[in-house]
Formats: sequence, C-alpha cells, structure tokens
Amino acid sequence: MSRPTLDNLLEKLCRGDLEAAEQVFVTYEPYLRQVVRRRIPSRLRIRFDSIDIVQSAWRDLLHGFRQAGWRFATTAQLQAFLVKVTRNRFIDRCRQHSAALDREESLMDMDGDELPPAREPQPHDIAEAEDLWQRMLILCPAEHRELLSLKRAGWPLPEIAAHTGLHVGSVRRVLRALALRLARARLS
Repeated sequence: MSRPTLDNLLEKLCRGDLEAAEQVFVTYEPYLRQVVRRRIPSRLRIRFDSIDIVQSAWRDLLHGFRQAGWRFATTAQLQAFLVKVTRNRFIDRCRQHSAALDREESLMDMDGDELPPAREPQPHDIAEAEDLWQRMLILCPAEHRELLSLKRAGWPLPEIAAHTGLHVGSVRRVLRALALRLARARLS
C-alpha cells in the first residue's frame, strides 16, 4: 500500500474509524503473521497457528483504538506497536502451551505395559450396539447384509469390494444409503 494511503488510514484509525481499522488489519496481517511464523517452534505448531496469534492480538488492539483512544504520529510508529503487541501475545501463548507440552509423553515411546488399559465397554454400551445392529439388519436389504457384516468386522472398503465383487464406490454408496435410512428411521 502506498505511503499517502497508509498515512490517510492512520489518520482515520486515530479518529476511531472501524473501516480504517479493518483496512489496517488487512494491510498488516500478512506481515504480522510472518513475524509470528519465523519464531514459532515446530513443537508448538500443533497447538496454534500464526493467524490465531494475530487475530487474538487484533481483538485487543481494536478495543484499545476504540476505548483507550490510542494515537500514532506515523505509520512506522503504528507498525512497531503492532509488531510489539503481536510478539507479546505470541510469547504469552508459547508460555501457556509450553508447560503442557513439557508434561506430555508420546504414546509411541512407551512400552505396551506402560500404556493405560483401554476402557472396557459397559453393559449398556453393548446393549445399545446390539440394538443398533439389529435395526441396521432390519433396514438393510438381504443382498447387502454380507457387506454390512464385513464392515462391522472392520474390513476396509477395498477388501469388501474385492470380496463381494462390487466397486468401492458402490460399497460406499450402499453404506451411505443405509446410514441415511437409519437416520430417517430414528427421526420418525
């Protein structure tokens, strides 16, 4: 964006113009995301993205522009302020998530004996599953019951298709149609 346009936006922003604030955000957002992206450690990339930081900081900035009456003499001053606020928000977010990441342990690094036991299904879970299976069998045409049994046994779609002689898309379509019939039956 050209210098006179930024200066004009700065003037409007200092007067509390929300449209100017939106244009300033659109103008500086890619730069501020880059500021965050350069510093974000790879282990924290799974926790948040650069846009999360920028949007969170911007929310507070809007409040400051409207309520606190922040004013800036130059666009360079505004840019330095935006970078500082974004960096501070980034540091806060890193501190919040670093403590949790330090306590986490990868399940891949554990022996099978160290893993917590899987939750056993409760009697009501088993009863609900059996009830659902019976309803599915009732709604399923007889020629598709083998396909449904294979899916219940955990077979992947390509293997079900090969075993039944159907195309993978046909298997998917039959299962989708059955799910739709089941949903309609629950609604009525």
